[in-house]
Amino acid sequence: MTIRVFADKAALAREAALHAARLIRGAIAERGVARILAATGESQIGFLDALVRSPGLEWAKVEMFHLDEYIGLAADHPASFRKYILDRLVRRTGMVRFHLLDGEADPAAECERAGRLLAVAPVDVAFAGIGENGHIAFNDPPADFETEAPYLVVTLDEACRRQQVGEGWFRALADVPERAITISVRQLLKARAIVSVVPDARKAEAVLRCLEGPVGREAPASILRTHPDATLYLDAASASLLSPQTLRLGLLSA
Repeated sequence: MTIRVFADKAALAREAALHAARLIRGAIAERGVARILAATGESQIGFLDALVRSPGLEWAKVEMFHLDEYIGLAADHPASFRKYILDRLVRRTGMVRFHLLDGEADPAAECERAGRLLAVAPVDVAFAGIGENGHIAFNDPPADFETEAPYLVVTLDEACRRQQVGEGWFRALADVPERAITISVRQLLKARAIVSVVPDARKAEAVLRCLEGPVGREAPASILRTHPDATLYLDAASASLLSPQTLRLGLLSA
């Protein structure tokens, strides 16, 4: 895994978007379509804004899936990831090939439906953040590293749910759904490339655990170190606890 650190989150977002745009253009040039997995959350807003303003992207040739969605949350709720994706990506680009996870449908059936569509062909690039508890997508610790199912139903831990309140998506912990649909860890790792955008000081402890601790289920995003083409974008705040050696090398493996 390659680690890139920038002075602030604005610079991080610009460079990550340039990288993602290159990957999308390359996939379209090679295969006629780019299949992407989009991440949501406060940490991805600047990155997605920069990406949709990237010149020369043929969004009509992009097929998009997203990582996760709350179970039981209405599509028009401010915290709905369907709403997030529509507002920040689909409507701004004119994208016509997109698949939204329906958190109001039967969860098992929705996992099967979305997973079947996703498995048609490899994903060219996946976008992913890292949660304050080290989660990747909604795979909270201890994460399931074994299941081959593309999507699964998970119970969200309290740290994950508190993060959603802290970011302003919900007014109180009791308002945050306890279950969600998420892409599985093994499915995420099947993407040809992963661009992980992780700004802000509140992520620093999770970044430290995932980069300098052991690869394992208790620090789910540590699994990114096993991927052959994963790039982690940090700002000075989120990288603030990393050792000088890690920052100097800028490259980690399991």
